[in-house]
Amino acid sequence: MTGKTLSDIAEWMRDIDFCMLATHSRDGAIAARPMSNNREVTFGGDCWFFTWDESLMVDDIRDDPKVTMTFQGSAGLLGTRPTFFAVEGVADIVRDRTAFAEHWTDGLDRWFEQGIDTPGLAMIHVHATRIHYWDGEDEAEVPLGPRLSA
Repeated sequence: MTGKTLSDIAEWMRDIDFCMLATHSRDGAIAARPMSNNREVTFGGDCWFFTWDESLMVDDIRDDPKVTMTFQGSAGLLGTRPTFFAVEGVADIVRDRTAFAEHWTDGLDRWFEQGIDTPGLAMIHVHATRIHYWDGEDEAEVPLGPRLSA
């Protein structure tokens, strides 16, 4: 599995709709919940998730922005084996409606009935710093370096 680039990984992860997003809670526990990436894993390793500004997850990120996302694909990069990804990153909370509009998809109306104008809407932006993947017996890491900007 040598030679996989961030572009290769991001393209493959784009087909995985849900991940588990783990944060560090105030009591030191690790809290994880399923989140939809709306099939938006960009070339630069950024993920975007819509949520409620008053959620515990947002509080966790305010206190400690280091997060982990885990993804599982049904067929791996080599074909038939499942592939697993552990993505470490730094998260920030976005409250900008212009940014909401850039990442909005129609399926989000189910949870946020007023679209980007829904009161209390927030978006979590995760900038990946490292991706580790497993595909059967093959595994590798793609280091992405420190976060450069929000």
